Amino acid sequence: MSYLSLIIHCVWSTKNRAPLLKNSHYRYELYSHIRKYSKSKGILIDHIGGFTDHMHLLLFLKSNQSVGEIERLIKGESSHWYSQMKYGPLQWQDDYFAVSVSPDRLNTVRQYIRKQEEHHKKYSFEEEYESFVSMLHKNNL
Repeated sequence: MSYLSLIIHCVWSTKNRAPLLKNSHYRYELYSHIRKYSKSKGILIDHIGGFTDHMHLLLFLKSNQSVGEIERLIKGESSHWYSQMKYGPLQWQDDYFAVSVSPDRLNTVRQYIRKQEEHHKKYSFEEEYESFVSMLHKNNL
């Protein structure tokens, strides 16, 4: 029997980084909906969070899943649901950022996702993204 243990931290932004998720109540409703939808599709989300213009997902990838397919499913369905709820139009950027997470770093990433609102009082999404990319380049990943 095959065994796979891949933990993935995914990040994507709203179209043109527009602050479409300013309303925190709507944002948390969206997170809840994404959890329910993902569960129905066999996608195991460990943590979800973000801010007004982007989202973070920490998920466990199964052997029959790809990051691209999970992103496509969640982005498409969540933008449709959000608009149907009359919260306003929600469009996501086509691109995304995804990186594997070592099991010994799992709690650090969980805490990072939990503290997104606090984090973005100090740093913009652009600064956060540049920090991720420079860290990966620095470590030759």
